[in-house]
Amino acid sequence: MRSVLLRSIAIFAIVSCALAQEASHNQEPNHNMDMSGQEQSGQVTRNMSMEGSPSWLPSFHAGSGSNWQPASVPAHLWMTTRSSWDLMAHGALFLTYNQQGGPRGEGKAESVNYLMLMEQHKLGPGTLLFRQMFSAESLTSPHPGFPELFQTGETYHGQPLIDHQHPHNVFAELSMLYTVPVSEKVSWLFYGGPSAEPALGPVTYIHRESASENPAAPLSHHLQDSTHTSFGVVTTGFVIDRFKIEGSAFNGHEPDEDRWDIQLGALNSWSFRVSAAPTRNWVAEYSYGYLQRPEALEPGNERREGASLEYNRPLTNGNWATSLIWGRKRKLLDDTVQNSYLLESTLNFRKRNYAYTRLELVDKDELFPEAPTHPSFRIGAYTFGGVRDLVQNHHWQLGLGADMVFYSKPGVLDWTYGDRPVSFHVFLRLRTGLSGHRH
Repeated sequence: MRSVLLRSIAIFAIVSCALAQEASHNQEPNHNMDMSGQEQSGQVTRNMSMEGSPSWLPSFHAGSGSNWQPASVPAHLWMTTRSSWDLMAHGALFLTYNQQGGPRGEGKAESVNYLMLMEQHKLGPGTLLFRQMFSAESLTSPHPGFPELFQTGETYHGQPLIDHQHPHNVFAELSMLYTVPVSEKVSWLFYGGPSAEPALGPVTYIHRESASENPAAPLSHHLQDSTHTSFGVVTTGFVIDRFKIEGSAFNGHEPDEDRWDIQLGALNSWSFRVSAAPTRNWVAEYSYGYLQRPEALEPGNERREGASLEYNRPLTNGNWATSLIWGRKRKLLDDTVQNSYLLESTLNFRKRNYAYTRLELVDKDELFPEAPTHPSFRIGAYTFGGVRDLVQNHHWQLGLGADMVFYSKPGVLDWTYGDRPVSFHVFLRLRTGLSGHRH
């Protein structure tokens, strides 16, 4: 394990140095919001970085938890100021018909949705940010959740969820973030809450710009970013120039099937993460964590490890966002390892048009929980889709979209999943409008 950790850190350092060298030759212009507080269509366009942060540094408003996305990602936000508070809101609602193919597939009308509120205020030498994220998915996709071939993770009625993605909790995040500048290039951060995200994994798929048009969770979600809702998190760290180093203590147990409450527990798990933002368009991160009894029906502990590279490129009439993610889970009870690899990209062109893809390879050892042994199967999922905005203004973006998902799998699974299953979604997507500025 130690050699793997050292190799991963070395790879991360090499990538960061290479990107930093690129930055020294090609500095992007500053597209950040100014601090003028101008009114525009009922909104206030303000600097979306924490108070005193350089314009090229990623904004904590654009990621998840204390994570970073590239500083150039577009801001789908409503913003205003009341007294000395900056108030922000964003969210998304997908109304979807979901048809999963093959003998284990099913069709279902459903809704993926979330709403995030943020309140920012100057406090002493630093800046305080409160964040609340809510989801009604327990009502819009009741038992047993969203149909999704080969998806595994969490439980319902004492049984593991197979071929379904669980709904998110009503209180998906209740957190605070406090940042204090220590010197010109160093700041200290403190983050946490009763429902929050530890420093483990990439920006969760719900908030990744590269996944913004896709209504489905990745099959690799539970190997990469499933800790984005943890009931009890304390994180601290430092931003040093273009780098961020942070560590967390958190409750490692997965949420149970009661999606309406907060199940606080001991801070029995830990993680650390190092991130780099060499330019406004690039972010890289590596993280490692130990989780105590994360699974409700499995007695063992886990170690999780992963790295990601995110790229965002603003275009004249659009945007291009891409993420490359690796995630690994090691179950300590039987010393088994599952890996996952994800490449996803979303291209917004001619303002109203979006094309997106997600390509995954992921190891699954939970497809047949009733079997006496649990072999691991390498599953591939390949998504291709598009969206066209029907309404697009400063307040709303309403789009009509569809996608298809193809799979690769071992032949031994043909008897239960079919020879060549194909799944598809048709959906309306409603979200907050573009503020007209970058983060």
